[in-house]
Amino acid sequence: MKIILAVLMVLTMASLSSAQQPSHADVIFVNAQIYTGASLRLPPCKDEIGDPCPPPIWSEHMGPDVLNNMRRQAMAVSSGKIIAVGTNGEIQNYKGPKTQVIDLGDHFVMPGFNDSHVHLGSGGFEKLNVDLVGSKSLDDMKQRIAARVKTAAPGEWIQGRGWDHTLWAEQKTPTRADIDSVTGDHPAIFNRVDGHIAIANSAALKAAGITAQSPDPHGGKIDRDEKGEPTGILRETAMGAVSDKIPPPSAAQRRKAAELALEDAARWGITSAQDNSDWEDFLTYEQMEKEGKLTLRIAEWLPFDATVEQLVKMRQHHSQKDPMLHTTMLKGFMDGSLGSRTAAMLAPYDDDPKNAGIPRYEQEKLNTMAAERAMHGFQLGFHAIGDRGARMALDAFAYAEQSRKGKAPGLLSRDRIEHDQVIAPEDFAKFKRLGVIASVQPNHLLTDMNWAESHIGPERAKHSYPWKEFEDNGIPLAFGTDYPVEPITPFRGLYAAITRKNEAGTKEYYPEQKLAIHEAIAAYTTGSAFAEFAEKQKGTLMPEMLADFVVLDRDITKVAPPEILKTRVLRTVVGGKTVYEAK
Repeated sequence: MKIILAVLMVLTMASLSSAQQPSHADVIFVNAQIYTGASLRLPPCKDEIGDPCPPPIWSEHMGPDVLNNMRRQAMAVSSGKIIAVGTNGEIQNYKGPKTQVIDLGDHFVMPGFNDSHVHLGSGGFEKLNVDLVGSKSLDDMKQRIAARVKTAAPGEWIQGRGWDHTLWAEQKTPTRADIDSVTGDHPAIFNRVDGHIAIANSAALKAAGITAQSPDPHGGKIDRDEKGEPTGILRETAMGAVSDKIPPPSAAQRRKAAELALEDAARWGITSAQDNSDWEDFLTYEQMEKEGKLTLRIAEWLPFDATVEQLVKMRQHHSQKDPMLHTTMLKGFMDGSLGSRTAAMLAPYDDDPKNAGIPRYEQEKLNTMAAERAMHGFQLGFHAIGDRGARMALDAFAYAEQSRKGKAPGLLSRDRIEHDQVIAPEDFAKFKRLGVIASVQPNHLLTDMNWAESHIGPERAKHSYPWKEFEDNGIPLAFGTDYPVEPITPFRGLYAAITRKNEAGTKEYYPEQKLAIHEAIAAYTTGSAFAEFAEKQKGTLMPEMLADFVVLDRDITKVAPPEILKTRVLRTVVGGKTVYEAK
C-alpha cells in the first residue's frame, strides 16, 4: 500500500508540476475521462548519453485499482506538448485570451495508438488497385479482377492483393489459367493477403522470363505442375522477377496512396506508425510534412539488404530528431508466412511433412551483415514467423552484440523480431538476455487460429503467438497490425490479445497466452514507443509528452471484450491538433 500511495503522489506531482506557474496554453481539452496510460515491464536501459533510463511512473503490475485511479479530467497543450493534466478547474488556470477550449463530452481519452508494424505504401495502393481482401471464393476473386480489367488501358499491368485461399471452400491456390481467363493480354499479378506468395498470369510470367527451365531463386520457389510448367504461384523471392518488370507508380499515384493510408490511420486513432514502405514513399511523406499535411508520426524502416553506404546516406537525408518523420530500424526477412507454409521451421510442418519452410539467408552471411550494420549504429528488425526464423534472428543479434563489444560501447541496439508467431521454448531466455523486442500483431490470430495448429501441431502451438510468455519472461512487447495484411484498426488486436478468441467468440486458441487489457494497451502505446526509442516522448499523457491522443465512444478498459470490437473513434489528435473527427 505504501508503494501504491507513493506512486499516486508522484503521479499527482508530475501531472500538476507546472500548475504552480501556469502559462497560457494553445488549447485545453476539458470534460473528459483521461486514461493517462500504463506501462509494461521494460528492461534496464541507458539513454543516449549513457545515463539510466527513468523508470515508468506506474506499471500494470501495480494493480487495477492504481490504474483506474490514474484518470484526469482535462489537459492543457502548448506547442504540441502536454503542459498539464488535472481537473477542469485546475486546467482553467492555463486559459489565456487566445486559448482554444475543446469540450470532449465526458468521453474516454487515452494515448494515441502507436502501430509498430505497418506498410502504409501498400495500404494506400491497395485502395487504388484490385482489392481482393475478403474474397469468398475463386469466382469472387475473378469477378473483382474482371471489373478492373474493363477500365484498364491496353497493355496496362493489373495488380492487387488480399486473396486468402484458406477462406475458400476448396482451399486451393489459384493458377495462372484461372487468372488468364479474366485478364486477357494484360500482364497481372495478385499478392496473397500475407504478401509472401503471389499469383501471376501467363503474360506476367512471360514478361519476367519465367519458364519451365527457370531455377528457383535463393529464398524463393516457383510452383510447378506435374509437367514442370509454372502454375503462376510464386513464393517469397520468386515474386521479384515479376515485380521488377512492373512500371513504377507516378509521383501523383504515390501521393494519392499516401493520403488514403493516412486517412485510414487517423480514422482509427493511430497517431504514430512504424512503417516499411519504399524510399519514394518516404520522400512523399517528406513533401507532405513540408506542406503541413502530414497527419501521422512516421518512423520509416530502411532495407537491411541495402549496402551500408546506402543506408548511411538515407539516414543522413532527414533529421533523426524530427518527431514527425525520420528513419529508424533496418528491416530484414528471415522467412515467409505460416499461411503459405514458407515460414522457416526447425522441423517440418505437421500437414506438409516434406516442407520446413524457406529460410531467406545463410546464417554466416546473415551474421556478417548484421554485425556490420550494428557497428554503424543501426537498430535491426527481422521478420521471423517460424521458430527457425526466430532462431536465425537471435543468433545474428548475438553475433552482432559480440562483434561490437569494446568497439562501440555507446551504441544502443533494442533489436526486434517482427511477428514472433512460433518460438522454441528454449529461445525465450535468449530474447531476454539480448534485450530483443517482440513486435507482434495479435490480430493475425483471429484468422490464423483456423489452421495454425494443423500446420504446426499441438506441441509447437502451445508456444505460438506467445504474448503472455513474452510478458512473463520480461521481454518487451510492441503491438501493431501489419496493415494492410490486416485492417489498421487497433481494436481487433486488443480484442485478440485479451481473449484469444475469434471475432464471433466461437473458437479459442490457447487461452493461457492471453493478456490483461492494461497490458495490451501498454503494448500498443508505451511498448511501441520503447521499440522506436521514443518512450520519453509518447505513450502516456503526462506533462512534457507529445499531445497525441484519441477520444473513444466507450471506456475500453471497462467494457466486455466483444464490445471493444464495436469501438468508434470520435477524435484523433496529433501534437494537439485534431486530424480526425467523427461526423
